[in-house]
Amino acid sequence: MCGIAGLLSVNGSSSHLQKSTETMLRTLVHRGPDDQGLWLDATQGIALGHRRLSILDLSPLGHQPMQSQNQLFQIVFNGEIYNFRALRKKLEDENHHQFRGRSDTEVLLAAFEHWGVDKTLAEINGMFAIALWDNREKVLHLVRDRMGEKPLIYGLIGKELAFASEVRALQTLPDQSLKLDRESIALMLRFNNIPAPKTIFEGVFKLEPGKILSLTRSHIQNGILPEAKSYWSAREVFNAGWQEPRDISERDAIQQLDQLLLDSTEIRMESDVPVGAFLSGGVDSSLTVALMQAKSRSPVRTFTVGFEDPKYNEAGFAKKIANHLGTDHTDLHVTDAQVLDAVPKMAHVFDEPFSDSSQVPTYLISELTRKHVVVSLSGDGGDELFAGYNRYGSTLRMWNQFSKVPQVVRSGIGSMLTVPSPSMWTGAFGWLGKYWPAAGRGSALGFKVHKFAHMLQTHGLESLYAQMISQWLGSDAPIAGISALPQVFKNISLLPKDPDSIRRMMYLDSQNYLPDEILVKVDRAAMAVSLETRIPLLDHRIVEFSSKLPMSLLYRDGRGKYILRKLLERYVPIDLFDRPKMGFNAPIQFWLRGPLREWSENLLSEEKLKSGGYFDVATVRNKWKQHLQGYDCSWELWSVLMFQSWLEANPT
Repeated sequence: MCGIAGLLSVNGSSSHLQKSTETMLRTLVHRGPDDQGLWLDATQGIALGHRRLSILDLSPLGHQPMQSQNQLFQIVFNGEIYNFRALRKKLEDENHHQFRGRSDTEVLLAAFEHWGVDKTLAEINGMFAIALWDNREKVLHLVRDRMGEKPLIYGLIGKELAFASEVRALQTLPDQSLKLDRESIALMLRFNNIPAPKTIFEGVFKLEPGKILSLTRSHIQNGILPEAKSYWSAREVFNAGWQEPRDISERDAIQQLDQLLLDSTEIRMESDVPVGAFLSGGVDSSLTVALMQAKSRSPVRTFTVGFEDPKYNEAGFAKKIANHLGTDHTDLHVTDAQVLDAVPKMAHVFDEPFSDSSQVPTYLISELTRKHVVVSLSGDGGDELFAGYNRYGSTLRMWNQFSKVPQVVRSGIGSMLTVPSPSMWTGAFGWLGKYWPAAGRGSALGFKVHKFAHMLQTHGLESLYAQMISQWLGSDAPIAGISALPQVFKNISLLPKDPDSIRRMMYLDSQNYLPDEILVKVDRAAMAVSLETRIPLLDHRIVEFSSKLPMSLLYRDGRGKYILRKLLERYVPIDLFDRPKMGFNAPIQFWLRGPLREWSENLLSEEKLKSGGYFDVATVRNKWKQHLQGYDCSWELWSVLMFQSWLEANPT
């Protein structure tokens, strides 16, 4: 796990290339505190920089940038190639290649040299962001892994292409005048993240998962970036699975998944430094730890974070799982003092505004884990690949009811319901909350009416699902100068035509929520403390396997992850994990009224809101006032607070 940065310039001098790349690398020290490397060729206007977190081959033979033996390729690479040992043997057998060290980087370079770019990308199994310079063709290839575990940012800054692991690196370049993208701010407020390919800045982009962007100096000269191409497509994988589902028994499916996950887990335990795992006590993390322990000769190090409020605290469940599996377990009980210390750091942990509230416990557990190990395995991905989210069922049930009513009728009713403001609804019917709690306490009633109205106006399952996962909605959005929030789902017209509604929602999450929120959160929070994270469930072989399973093995009797639960029963007694899904959230509604009240009031003051010029001040202030009165407006406020905090730390 590392940080990379570089330039492809039309007329940059050697001193400019070196100084600019080194400046970018200084912003990425947390991603790679162990070593730094720089290679440049001023005649070709190319510079590649690398910050190293040493995991495999700790010797200088693992140093980057690295050159291929035939001197054709130069590479900087962030991530891990998990099947590098198998690839190394294959290269030795086919090409009699002689390796100098033991790193996966050297194997990756040899593969590019022997097989070429396309075949190598098809062969490798890993998480990665790669910058590869082809000295013969004078082409720079930027590549991101299949599921989007590792970030890669790029943009045209003047007459040069700049790329890096994080947006903050591009902010250091001379003569750059990056401008905030208001649509990106609106997306972040609605969905907690800024979805790829957008970033917080206009003209700066995230390379999307499974894609390769190939550039020459002529592209830079003309000021036009080529289109990134897919070398692996989740859409094609999902379509193939749905068109040709696997005819398999439950027993055989569990056995095959067990073998796949055992191998996926084992290759992710390969390391020359200590390895551990996050353990929440839920199905996914418990299964990951169980598989690790099955492949380990000694107790696996496991780590959990917990809160005082039992609604948010899984530490007790995790401890029972750890005791059963015999892991070496450590847990952290979060105090108000730790919250006060951690939350303001989020503006520095995340390189652009990000407001998933579980970012705080993710950072805290990463900080705890890094004190003991350098690599940690995580159970992320199970919900998206095995139908684990409760919202899948609730959205489907709602759509089945809505679809019985003609669209024009639903839209008309929805429009009428939004004529009165949320406060007007509350004033007229807020008293219902005393006798009918489901209606919402106090001002929550008005907001629930408006959210329901927006859902009524949706024209399909996908748009209803977008509303289900939204925070601020429609005209309620507080973004100055934007009357309607932009659509979140990328390339929705390319949605696979599968008749199963839950599979469609799973696909949408695998392409949006998973890479843009879950994996961003894990990567930035862990790398802020120089911790490498690895995710066995996101092995592309698991993705391809799950896409072919019949829905009855994913979702049964109103519950998801059926096959994962049955597999976990092989390792852990069912009574230790069979409970309602909790999720990895934080009690932010209480934090904002308690230990974070002063911090919040400062960021949400009229003066701060007006000086930024990005929000409708009255809308935000009214929401804050209602929250202090006891109504839960924490989700909407958290997104504003995270933006305000980021803006204060990154003045433009």
